[in-house]
Amino acid sequence: MKDIIVIKCGGSMIDSLSDDFYKSIKDLKDSGLQPVIVHGGGPAINQMLEELEIKSEFNNGLRKTTSDVMEVVEMVLSGSMTNTLVRNLAKHGLPALGMTGFDSSLLKAKALDFENLGFVGEITEVNSDFLLNIISMGVIPVISPLAAGIDGAACYNINADTAAGAIAVALNASKLLFVTDVPGVLKEKSLIENATVPDMMKLIDDGTITGGMVPKVMAAIDSLDGGMSNVMIVSGKNSLLNGEKIVGTTIYKEMEAVY
Repeated sequence: MKDIIVIKCGGSMIDSLSDDFYKSIKDLKDSGLQPVIVHGGGPAINQMLEELEIKSEFNNGLRKTTSDVMEVVEMVLSGSMTNTLVRNLAKHGLPALGMTGFDSSLLKAKALDFENLGFVGEITEVNSDFLLNIISMGVIPVISPLAAGIDGAACYNINADTAAGAIAVALNASKLLFVTDVPGVLKEKSLIENATVPDMMKLIDDGTITGGMVPKVMAAIDSLDGGMSNVMIVSGKNSLLNGEKIVGTTIYKEMEAVY
């Protein structure tokens, strides 16, 4: 089995991923890495909720998911978002298979905080054998972060960053990338190429890391706690590669790992 690289694409990035991005996915695959893609869909979900006049609110950065909101989340994530990625991968000669967490019980979850968040789940199990079978055929899984409930709920909405981390840990992936619209974590407009968890927490505390970058960094830290040796935050606006090197911010658990 090839080394696995899990790539998380935010919903805001999917329509703006460049041809160079997809070409670099092919280069990574040709170099011996097997990509697995996990995606979100926040902006498209927001748009659809507005069109349908369904109210939605956020609690600690997570969308409170009522049953009405869940129907829209499921429709958008497993529809247009997945199809866009699969279609563009195919255009670049990369066979891909779109799937949700329901397929072969790929993702199982329980309620994170039902009273405050509704059908937002935390992953309890990843069917890694199913994914490894798909990967063994040379096919790229494209996963929307929906999960089957272990507590009787039909469906849970999972934060895509969190889902990507859980999948990477379950697959014992060699790399985990969070794709954003910036080159990585920036300090005074300069890219931080290597950092540790304490470095990242300090940058959050002093206000250098703000907004949507905070949950990405926290998901990266959770992945490191789960067993990943390092996690990268990278841009999807250009190629992931500079030569043979992946460009972005690499986060390690401990300083010794950097050297």
